[in-house]
Amino acid sequence: MTDKNQDAKTAEMSIEEKLKLLYELQKVASEKDKLKILRGELPLEVQDLEDEIAGLKTRINNFEDDIKNLETAISNRKTAIEESKALISKYTEQQNNVRNNREFDSLSKETEFQNLEIELSEKRIKEHTAELKIKTEAINEAKVQLEERETDLKDKQKELDDITEETKVENDRLNDKAAKIEEKIEERLLYAFRRIRKNARNGLAVVTVERDACGGCFNKIPPQRQLDIASHKKVIVCEYCGRILVDPKIEE
Repeated sequence: MTDKNQDAKTAEMSIEEKLKLLYELQKVASEKDKLKILRGELPLEVQDLEDEIAGLKTRINNFEDDIKNLETAISNRKTAIEESKALISKYTEQQNNVRNNREFDSLSKETEFQNLEIELSEKRIKEHTAELKIKTEAINEAKVQLEERETDLKDKQKELDDITEETKVENDRLNDKAAKIEEKIEERLLYAFRRIRKNARNGLAVVTVERDACGGCFNKIPPQRQLDIASHKKVIVCEYCGRILVDPKIEE
């Protein structure tokens, strides 16, 4: 059936028939909501654990990169120390063959400079080693947390999968039923239904009048307006919450 033919057919429906379809669609939607309630906060808990695990993995990778950089820096400093020692040995030997005091003083300054370089490198090695210890401890703690969170995720995911499997048949049945009802409802009303339902805290877009009040927000409805609702001559929404109002006898 084309959209044009569908629109023509739905346009031929009475307001009462349209309201009945919307009410039926709401009942199916409410049944689907009950299935979601069975899952409770599990989907959010699973998502939170997945996000936390991803964050821990990123943190561990960053720590591992830092450790590699520190190890490289320590190795470079040790190499620099050996090079400075070799130069000191060279300058000391040259001092034995100098021709004047100026050359001797120059070599002494070079030797002093290399000794300072050795001291600086040793200081940096101590700093890097201390930082390396801190990073190693941090990465070990993060790995323990990661293992715990992965275990939690496995348990939560299994629990969610079990509930999803148990409700799958019923959920598929409700989806098929909703799809068949939606085919009969004109696009304008269907859009309004979805918009109201999305904004409603309890997912109710269509409610009955209960004890002279809106079944969604429980605000009182004037007698004349109740008569209009009961007549099923037009689509009436609650002036307080915007939900579509129907008479309790709509199913009859």
